[in-house]
Amino acid sequence: MIQSASDIQKRSDEKRGIKPKTYKLPLSTIARIESLANLKGISQGAIITAAIDIYDQSLKS
Repeated sequence: MIQSASDIQKRSDEKRGIKPKTYKLPLSTIARIESLANLKGISQGAIITAAIDIYDQSLKS
């Protein structure tokens, strides 16, 4: 059976344990995420993940 590109992508995401998600954010926040990602040379998703990890740790302190 031939799989569509979206089916292949969905299967790949499931194997890697990721899920696409969209949020409505202020333009200034989006610009900061983009800027930090470019500055560090990492993906915007990695910036958001790091921010959530730091926030989670701050709640435990």
